Amino acid sequence: MTAETKSDVLLRLHDVNSYYGAIHALRGVNVEVNRGEIVTLIGSNGAGKTTTLRTISGLLHPRHGSVELAGRDISHVPPHELVTMGIGHAPEGRRIFSRLTVYENLLMGGFTRTKAENDEQVEHVYELFPRLRERHVQKGGTLSGGEQQMLAIGRALMTRPSVLLLDEPSLGLAPILVQQIFKIIREINDRGMTILLVEQNALQALSIANRGYVLQTGEVVLSGPSAELMSNETVRKAYLGED
Repeated sequence: MTAETKSDVLLRLHDVNSYYGAIHALRGVNVEVNRGEIVTLIGSNGAGKTTTLRTISGLLHPRHGSVELAGRDISHVPPHELVTMGIGHAPEGRRIFSRLTVYENLLMGGFTRTKAENDEQVEHVYELFPRLRERHVQKGGTLSGGEQQMLAIGRALMTRPSVLLLDEPSLGLAPILVQQIFKIIREINDRGMTILLVEQNALQALSIANRGYVLQTGEVVLSGPSAELMSNETVRKAYLGED
């Protein structure tokens, strides 16, 4: 790795070991995400994908190993501080505030920013998601599943993160909405956003990602450019639905 390439690494997990009590959930995980990339984590349920994102965003702290953002060790930084440092997280299950309006949900995402910054960023989110503009004063809990997912991503974008963590953005969505969500993820990336994507729909994830990591029982068992993983026989059989 050249010095120039090394400086392009925005997010790095080195030998990360995370636990839930006595359960050893991540076992020596090494992941790198370069600036401007989409990197995806794929694997079956329980493989450690969500745990990896929770460790990055400070909801879990690694017992061993380190998480670095732009060269700075953030392994034990509290979650609310990581938001201001550039970690944006749209969690699995969306977790929107059902009794707040679309606009109020977005403002909750921008709680660390000034009013002027939030006004500007809300417009940016509405540009990405015109449907949310139409639902501006509608309660979050009355939105469709696809609209709630748009809102969850929009809320995460309100902090103007340097890296966006997306956890299962297509979960529970109809196929036509899945296509729409992935198109938007691609557009967000085209505008310069670095993305770490966890997704059970491995084919869709690999089709838009630059690189991927395959997790299995808390360990990285394969990694490489998306095209290589899509042509890997093991990946094709286990995650792409081929016999």
